[in-house]
Amino acid sequence: MTPLARFDHYRSRIGRFNPGLNAFLHLRLAEAAVEAAEADARAAAGSALSPVDGWCIAVKANIAVAGLPHHAGIGAYRGDIAGEDAEVVRRLRSAGAVILGTVNMHEGALGATTDNAVFGRTANPWSLEHTPGGSSGGSAAAVAAGLCDGALGSDTMGSVRIPSAYCGVQGHKPSPGRVPDAGVLALSPTLDHVGPHARSVAGLRDMMSALAAAPMASPPAGLAGLRVGVWRAAGQIELTPEVERGLQDACAALRSAGVLLGEAEPPAYAYGRSRRAGLLICEVEAGRIHAQRLGEDPAGFSDSFRRLLAWGAARPAAELEAAYAHVDAVRAAAPAAFADCDLVLAPTAPQQAFRFTDPAPANQADFTAWADFAALPATAICTGVSASTGLPLGVQLIGRRGEDGAVLSAALAAEALFGRPPAPPSYT
Repeated sequence: MTPLARFDHYRSRIGRFNPGLNAFLHLRLAEAAVEAAEADARAAAGSALSPVDGWCIAVKANIAVAGLPHHAGIGAYRGDIAGEDAEVVRRLRSAGAVILGTVNMHEGALGATTDNAVFGRTANPWSLEHTPGGSSGGSAAAVAAGLCDGALGSDTMGSVRIPSAYCGVQGHKPSPGRVPDAGVLALSPTLDHVGPHARSVAGLRDMMSALAAAPMASPPAGLAGLRVGVWRAAGQIELTPEVERGLQDACAALRSAGVLLGEAEPPAYAYGRSRRAGLLICEVEAGRIHAQRLGEDPAGFSDSFRRLLAWGAARPAAELEAAYAHVDAVRAAAPAAFADCDLVLAPTAPQQAFRFTDPAPANQADFTAWADFAALPATAICTGVSASTGLPLGVQLIGRRGEDGAVLSAALAAEALFGRPPAPPSYT
């Protein structure tokens, strides 16, 4: 489609489907129409600025878009209007992307359901009774439902990759420093990363090239000879039967393509201990970020969010120091994980999307938090849909720090084996 036709396509789908999904919260369609017309003129003249020129992008509500509310899903900030774009949004604009608006998220980016007390619940396009995951649930749901070409999310312990897995799209968590975080209302400056969602790995690669202001590596000729360590966490994390079968099928497909599969286990990573350390760091750092607004408008924060921040603030200093020391140890030990492999393959989450009425599984981020702690790039890839549940399945590829291009290239080749993510039946 031409950029204008593309914009009209998404504008129509937003009007049709967003009321039932509640993915987009704040739209700027009049301004976006102008941007699309400018991209259309560039395309007609053969002078496109980049591969994403004319793409329609959604932005998570903790990332500033000039002229729109910038609240990170927190009621206390709902009246704050961004005076300028976050740097990642500016880079996308410079590449010719059309910014449609901002999308829903779990309050403060600290949660796993995107069931927001102030801005409402975002539904999973595969099943409206199921969560899209969090905290970037609105971003993944908008991409899955075909309301945009791609979306920006943020990943602290898995918040780009888990919603990608639950919604059946692709997502990338970059290496630290590859994508700037200026203009993001943070959860944890220690662990936060801004990353893209798209319906294809090629889309992730093109968005990452714009976000990082540097081209990602070209795809390899094939996967043959690539050494991949499979991280199953046997006895440490219980996989649902569907996720276990999905991992086995992914391994079989990779083996058939000549990938050399071995075993992997992240050094110094300690599952329950790591989970608690990451959550404590998030609660403490978020408490500091929001301290002034919390004092001014405590009712603007949900009871559950206030309790999390208060719990973190009450922890002894030694406990916080131990949490930071644990993350440092995991990061220092990370290179050893690649002594016998080029990449690590793991489930993205131990389960598929769960119902809003079910308790949030405590272990959702146990496979994703390692890449945040260890400062590694990781790409979540949809591998298909479970025949028994009708919900998406996914795995993630994790690589050495700074090698985002290599991870995306391998993910692109793996996607060719698994097939492009299907569209939810109600949104085709």
